[in-house]
Amino acid sequence: GLTPTPLAVLPDRTVTAESMLVGNITDMISLVNIHAFGMCSTIANPEVKAATAAADGVLTPQKCIPVIIDPWLTEAVDVIVQDGPALDESSTIMCMWRGTIHIEEPGNSTVMVP
Repeated sequence: GLTPTPLAVLPDRTVTAESMLVGNITDMISLVNIHAFGMCSTIANPEVKAATAAADGVLTPQKCIPVIIDPWLTEAVDVIVQDGPALDESSTIMCMWRGTIHIEEPGNSTVMVP
């Protein structure tokens, strides 16, 4: 995808940092937690592949709807948020269409852990 989009941490989370909900590795549902990223330009995406074939081989980007299969990978394995490791700036997740999604701006920078 070509356009950044905010991660949606659902309000059922009860852990906050700097007044923001903290996500964990299970926040991975397409179009719920991870929204569309504008236009997708990878030929691995069947919609892009079909549109490109219909345009006689001219790359034709299509709406980027991520397809997520596995949970986030994170280095914050010691910080547990509601039964799962927390997300931070090290966190990445793969889209089925071969794209890597990462957290560009975590939104909070200081967390006090008792």
